[in-house]
Amino acid sequence: MQLRVAVGQIDLALGDRAANLATVQQVAAQAASAGAELLVLPELWGSGYDLERAAELSDALGEGLFAETARLAAQHKLAICGSLLERCSDGIYNTAATFDAAGTLRGVYRKTHLIGLMAEGRYLQPGHTAEVYPMDWGATASAICYDLRFPELFRRYTLAGARVLLLPAEWPDRRIEHWRTLLRARAIENQCVVVACNRVGSDRDNTFGGCSAIIDPWGQVLAEGDHQPALLTATLDLAEIDAVREFLPIARDRRPEVYEG
Repeated sequence: MQLRVAVGQIDLALGDRAANLATVQQVAAQAASAGAELLVLPELWGSGYDLERAAELSDALGEGLFAETARLAAQHKLAICGSLLERCSDGIYNTAATFDAAGTLRGVYRKTHLIGLMAEGRYLQPGHTAEVYPMDWGATASAICYDLRFPELFRRYTLAGARVLLLPAEWPDRRIEHWRTLLRARAIENQCVVVACNRVGSDRDNTFGGCSAIIDPWGQVLAEGDHQPALLTATLDLAEIDAVREFLPIARDRRPEVYEG
């Protein structure tokens, strides 16, 4: 099976939900015109890191920008994943929601690892679950930005059957080589497809590095952005996942009794 994917590497207007939604509406239309079946957007695409206003800029799941994303997905017959501020009864979360091409919510992941460098822990609650969810192309899982530094999360997903990993991010330019290296590592060590979207532009504290990427299970980079806004596209052959896992059966050859005991 082949999967046509798009990555919307965009700049964000800090705290301006209307402006950011207008940008995403344009990107979704472009992705659909390019024949994409899946679009991945950056982390906190609705607000950027305006966390002091997190309560004001957040929505309950199924409302606000989450509902707008569902409408866009259905309008363009395009699965969409990106993270937004989610308001819950116990606080605010950084939540990646994945909608299928009918606008149905398929996956919800709340960022597990909150990064002190971005003061997330002062304003947000950490997620407590990491589940694989079904999509038309196969088992899929999400992570968000700083989560990329924790290989245990991705190995959990792989052992649970994940084949496609989606990663929205706001990764600063000063550490962009970490981003590029770790994306390939996660694809290679888990023999999965990685579709990662990092924003560009600047806010009050950081300049963001772009370099969004679509990576196959061999670790080959099929598309990579630079530091400018761009829509990246690539067609993935998902049969390659099985080919890699048959050729190098890492899951079979694991020795958890040695390093997990």
